[in-house]
Amino acid sequence: MSYTPPPPPPEEGGPGDGSGTPPGYGAPPPPPPGYGTPPPPPGYGGPTGPGYGGPTGPGYGGQGPGYGAPRANTKAVVALVIGIASPLLGLCCFLFGLAGIAAVVLGRQAQNEIAASAGSQTGQGMAKAGFILGIVGTVVGVLGLIWTIYVAATGDFQFTNTP
Repeated sequence: MSYTPPPPPPEEGGPGDGSGTPPGYGAPPPPPPGYGTPPPPPGYGGPTGPGYGGPTGPGYGGQGPGYGAPRANTKAVVALVIGIASPLLGLCCFLFGLAGIAAVVLGRQAQNEIAASAGSQTGQGMAKAGFILGIVGTVVGVLGLIWTIYVAATGDFQFTNTP
């Protein structure tokens, strides 16, 4: 790597003044006569007008006020947690299978809220997983209810056919 010095600064002037300076360097040309004063250049942000990242206009400085990073939907998180727990609890007692119904309802509500949020909420996958696991938990709870009725009716706690 060798160091090369930067090029010299451009000379003042412009095209046609005999200085040899390429166009674009030097002072801007005066406005043609009869057109009035030119409008001021655009601002660089601030509360009075559009610019580059100001609060009232689009720009390159990021999103304006009121826009944050998308957040996970709370109902989606709760639906996932209840959905994971409901099949396990449904094995213990069929009444816990009712938690599966709550996971199904919360998962569906979360999916609808996320779809309507226009990107400000995330968690579509969690809501769907909570919905599906809620269905599984409800099925396990129903099977637990059937098993409880069977045991109560027959008095047989073992699934063997020995006399």
